[in-house]
Amino acid sequence: MKRFNLENIRLVLISALVIFLFAFSSKRNNERTLKKSEVEFSRGSNLFITNDVVNKLLIENSTRPESIQRDKVDLNRLEKSVNSHEMIENSEVFLTIDGTLKAVVKQRTPIARVFDGAESYYLDFKGRKMPLSDLYTARVPVVTGELDGKNLEQVTDVLRLIYTDRFLSKNIIGVEVFAGGYLQMKSRSYDYLLDFGSSRNAVEKFRNYKAFLQKAPADSLMSAYKSVNLKFNRQVVCTK
Repeated sequence: MKRFNLENIRLVLISALVIFLFAFSSKRNNERTLKKSEVEFSRGSNLFITNDVVNKLLIENSTRPESIQRDKVDLNRLEKSVNSHEMIENSEVFLTIDGTLKAVVKQRTPIARVFDGAESYYLDFKGRKMPLSDLYTARVPVVTGELDGKNLEQVTDVLRLIYTDRFLSKNIIGVEVFAGGYLQMKSRSYDYLLDFGSSRNAVEKFRNYKAFLQKAPADSLMSAYKSVNLKFNRQVVCTK
């Protein structure tokens, strides 16, 4: 009986000691300040925003991260602050074991540059307005004409197809939007206009166009064409 009691007392004391050490360690850890802040961009090397701008959002304009206590850091709030920047798609903000406040940032992806009167902006992958950057100019098709709320979704679908296709992204440099969502495109390699028509059957139209260009080197009249029409099913009609 005494042995049983001694063992129980020993277990209680050991448990209490472990809890005390854990609480003491946690308190000391929370009282420590940040070691540094660090920004990592998750994709691509072309930056539309600087590390310094994101760092300021992380440390909330404090002069030094070393002046911020760990237990005062609200990760959710900081993440919302970073995500609110107009160049950022989303981010993940967290503390590392060594006391680094880190943000892994994904920038927004421009797929076209829109010229609307005196205004110019990017259209991102989700079809939203994205401001231009002083740091980098994206090589994307230029969009002009009557781009509005009625045709924005359809035009964005076509622009996504161009952006995600390695060949088309190099070949198509301009898209003009006419009333009713009619599209006319410009080629990088030739002077003709590409009459695309509406966004309907866009995948098939681009497939026909690429098949047409594969045979183009054998056609000595390519430079004489004024327009290449993709509006008809399963065929490409050229006009001199």
